[in-house]
Amino acid sequence: MDAAEAPIPPAVARRAVAWWVDLQSEDADEALRRRWQRWLARDEVHRRAWARLEAVGARLNGRVHQGLAGVPGASALVQVALAEAAPSRRRALGAALLAVLAGGAAWELHGDPAVQARLADLGTGVGERRRLVLADGTRLALNSGSAVDLRYGTTERRLVLRRGEILVETAPDPARRPFVVQTGAGELRPLGTRFRVRDRGDQFELAVHEGAVELRPATGAARVLAAGEQARFDAAGVGPRQAADADAAAWVDGMLVASGLRLDEFLAELGRHRRGRLDCAPEVAALRVSGSYPLADVDRVLATLPAVLPVRAVWRTRWWLTLHAKT
Repeated sequence: MDAAEAPIPPAVARRAVAWWVDLQSEDADEALRRRWQRWLARDEVHRRAWARLEAVGARLNGRVHQGLAGVPGASALVQVALAEAAPSRRRALGAALLAVLAGGAAWELHGDPAVQARLADLGTGVGERRRLVLADGTRLALNSGSAVDLRYGTTERRLVLRRGEILVETAPDPARRPFVVQTGAGELRPLGTRFRVRDRGDQFELAVHEGAVELRPATGAARVLAAGEQARFDAAGVGPRQAADADAAAWVDGMLVASGLRLDEFLAELGRHRRGRLDCAPEVAALRVSGSYPLADVDRVLATLPAVLPVRAVWRTRWWLTLHAKT
């Protein structure tokens, strides 16, 4: 095996990424940079680890800031966009880069959805929701655990959904650039509209609340959904039209609205907003749940379930709850 392709020891990989995060910190100074340079000079493995990180950075198309351009040896990685980002986002990207470094030279960054999401232009963590107005006036809301990239150019306004769920209200564009939402299964072209898109793993779901959206699967026939309609789709085509579920967008206001929802499905929805595992035994999975529940305190919602349903809660750990039938 060529030395350049030899595995990087985990401890060295962690230290290399830690240096990367520290060098982007607001507290980074010349003393820190000198320590980093001494670390590089101390061992060939350290230099190889850093070189591999730089190679990863070179594959981050267009995500380069000049904030650390003066740092010797930081030609690619430490100029990555996010150099001025919040510490939490730098740490998230650092975790992604650690996965890259530990995976070896043959590991391809663009092939891993989790890493893509960490590197996205806009994202939310578990339990976090965001609303913002884009430069063209388009209103965008991101549900928990979501990520998008923005690709605004001279000929189009493109939003790439990396994971999760978004609600979009498009704004007119003086330059008449079309608005496009790109998903893993095809493109959506809204026609002056308000709509919701969700990545469900094996399929995507589009619900149109105002206007209309042209849905273009990657290999299937295009279809237009009008206001009040929703459908699931994959790369091969679009499923049956259904009435749009207005309550499914209640997360924008921090609520989960259930109307006769199965308990297992209810827990799956709640689980999108809380770290850990929420499930139930098969004998109670079909129990029905109705009501409006605040997403800001999922644990409080879980605590109320045994009072309104014939279930008992079994906590295996703080992060793993299973509901069983009451005995």
